[in-house]
Amino acid sequence: MTCTGTDDREYWVSIATKLAEPVLTALAERRLRTTMPVESKHGDADRADRAHCTHLEALGRLVVGIAPWLELGGEDSPEGAARERYAKLAREAIDAATDPSSPDRLNFGVRAPGMSDGARNQAVVDAAFLAQAIVRAPVELWEKLPDRVKANLIAALAESRAITPGPNNWLLFSASIEAAFAVMGQPWDGMRVAYALRQHEAYYVGDGAYSDGPQFHWDYYNSFVIHPMILDILRAVDPTGLGAYGIQYGTALDRARRFAAVLERFISPEGTIPPIGRSLTYRMGALQLLGQVSLLHELPGAVSPASVRCALTAVMRRLMDAPGTFDDRGWLRIGFHGAQPALGEPYISTGSLYLCAAGLLPLGLPANDPFWADAATPWTAQRIYAGDDLPADHAL
Repeated sequence: MTCTGTDDREYWVSIATKLAEPVLTALAERRLRTTMPVESKHGDADRADRAHCTHLEALGRLVVGIAPWLELGGEDSPEGAARERYAKLAREAIDAATDPSSPDRLNFGVRAPGMSDGARNQAVVDAAFLAQAIVRAPVELWEKLPDRVKANLIAALAESRAITPGPNNWLLFSASIEAAFAVMGQPWDGMRVAYALRQHEAYYVGDGAYSDGPQFHWDYYNSFVIHPMILDILRAVDPTGLGAYGIQYGTALDRARRFAAVLERFISPEGTIPPIGRSLTYRMGALQLLGQVSLLHELPGAVSPASVRCALTAVMRRLMDAPGTFDDRGWLRIGFHGAQPALGEPYISTGSLYLCAAGLLPLGLPANDPFWADAATPWTAQRIYAGDDLPADHAL
């Protein structure tokens, strides 16, 4: 189906609001714990344990994806009114999540009775996604917060410093929290940032890809976490781009552009992507980096913004419109294409799934940007399978 950029944007906004409505409304009203289901394939004991962390997962992962859209601010249009509404709800949700008197005050790293190490440590992951959202929307998600909420948010994020990240992509979670403190004008720990970035320089394996720790994994973590967080951290703490913390921004961007080009080629003519690796239940979050590079106007020269829009829309329709993706109350269910609970690793529960929102980053581009305004264009795999004689692909 060929649609205009206006049609595509309306569809993307409908997905953004469908994801945001249950999470932000319930948390803003301080009833997320009593409302959100906790799905896990691993039994009642595991569901009870994941309940210590799954609500922060839902908040952090949702807002990290819609933050650039919210940052556009309100305007006199139905979409502008929706942005204004959800930005207000997001601020109220942050208040509820960090207010010590709130029944929905979420756990940012304090050990609770009966909590496993895994559930406690999960806090640094989702505190980091919330922090990254603030880096992406500093006006709507930080500057507009009341001073009381700012103080509570600072204290909550600081709780995560008690968690020691593992020697892999988790180093970037600690660094992202420090990057948010920098954006907030708070004291921040440059050592955590420098260590994370220098380790990832050591993890670089070539052609735009990082290993996840000492060993390379075939999965989408270069797009779920690694490239997006490296870029956002550097933009927050190293505005000169000179590499004071271990990686020069230009180097990181070149690598990200190459990996984004690979992701674009992963999208089949039918709008599918390879179901490989861990965390497939994050659905279209697997393509976060392609959207982020589009948002930054840094797509590789052979890839047009409109072709990326069409490709991402095709994938989104495949994954988000599949029967069973949402339950009858509008909450996401475990799966990649519909409800597939067997795909859920032990760390997956309902809140985890909201990282799919990271696939929505280009909504942060205004409607008159070429990404949305240009006519529908086929993407690389469509063109090659249609017989177009395209230049050969080359490694970085």
